[in-house]
Amino acid sequence: MPKMKTNRGAAKRFKTTGTGKLRRWKANKSHILTKKAAKRKRNLRQPGLVDSTNMRGIQRLLPYG
Repeated sequence: MPKMKTNRGAAKRFKTTGTGKLRRWKANKSHILTKKAAKRKRNLRQPGLVDSTNMRGIQRLLPYG
């Protein structure tokens, strides 16, 4: 049986934590930043975790991650 292919777009967007959860980066921080509060921009810098309802689909894209 051939090897499964990793979805390269997903591999660049998600990383696995030590406990097996998926880390993601937040959207809305690349442009039109003048109207956003400093607190909001600061919170967007922190990575978030993928919601449990989306985990199965994303893990299917990352068979070896």
